[in-house]
Amino acid sequence: MDNPPTILVVDDEPGVLQPLRAILQRAGYAVTAVDSGEAAVAEVARQAFDLALIDLKLKGIGGIEVLAVLREQSPHTVAIILTAHATLDTAVEALRQGAHDYLFKPCRTEDLLASVRGALLKRQGPDAAGRPAPDAPEGVRRVGLEVDRDRHLAIVDGHTLDLSPTEFNLLAHLAQEAPRVVPAQELVETALGYPAEPWEARELIRFHIHRLRAKIVDASGRTGLIRTVRGVGYTLQG
Repeated sequence: MDNPPTILVVDDEPGVLQPLRAILQRAGYAVTAVDSGEAAVAEVARQAFDLALIDLKLKGIGGIEVLAVLREQSPHTVAIILTAHATLDTAVEALRQGAHDYLFKPCRTEDLLASVRGALLKRQGPDAAGRPAPDAPEGVRRVGLEVDRDRHLAIVDGHTLDLSPTEFNLLAHLAQEAPRVVPAQELVETALGYPAEPWEARELIRFHIHRLRAKIVDASGRTGLIRTVRGVGYTLQG
């Protein structure tokens, strides 16, 4: 039997750490749970993990610092940020440090497991996400794009995209609303699940759109699928 994927969970709240460990263990993962950034750094030095789930707000060594250590010492470990204190700066910095995705506490079990599955798929390499899909899923179809929310699949010109849950939700909402131009604030609330000020929404969505466009080009070679309407928002190009 193959060894299960290994996951490092870092959170200094016992009421969060223990349920996360239990959820992931029930899903079949091998879990190491620690309650501080210092303990996380020690575990990363001791062994390699397939995935790390890291709380941003930790006493002492914080989540961003843990993420930086992880990128230096274990670059093949995929990271997901989990936080109850998200801001534009911390979210963008986490993504720039290489986080696959970030989730807000409390998050639903299905959202957590979907993000973990997507992150582990990404770790398998581009062939796992970039190969053509054998079956066309049922769901929203727009301008060469197919989106299946139930199966969490997004396909462009026959190529499956490797998207984080946030990126998938963003693309799915644009597909659902096309050809309407969707404001950045609406995209933040729909894809990320919380309200944001107009300036914050514009900056955060701009960063996600940049990543999403790059993934579409890498997977399918297609450019121009997502169009920016200056001062208004985003839409899908017909």
